[in-house]
Amino acid sequence: MLVLGKVLELAKLSSFEGECMSKTDFVSSIKESELKEGKMKPVRLKGRPILLVRVGGEVFGVSNLCPHEGCSFEGGILTGHLVMCPCHGWKFDVRNGQYQEIPQVKLVCYRCKVENGKIYVEIKNKE
Repeated sequence: MLVLGKVLELAKLSSFEGECMSKTDFVSSIKESELKEGKMKPVRLKGRPILLVRVGGEVFGVSNLCPHEGCSFEGGILTGHLVMCPCHGWKFDVRNGQYQEIPQVKLVCYRCKVENGKIYVEIKNKE
């Protein structure tokens, strides 16, 4: 129960962070060709660890830190739209960040777009 309490606390902090941010910028990340279908690529943009994922021709961005123990998803397994944390097996949907076992626990999601052969990630800045 202690772990669940910690996870829910982290989830609330992540949600609060999103509500505090208001100015939006799309930030250039990597070349589109660097992210193959069904693959993941960790990047750091404006100090944030972000995992880029390409599934079904779409690019998704989620926080690259598992809220359970803070592990990176690098080295995890991607199955469809689900990324599994390599540390303890927690699975998250990259479309909405939702943890499969506890719907209230979510990763921060980042909107992505592809333009002129580059992947851009929406980063919301505090005013």
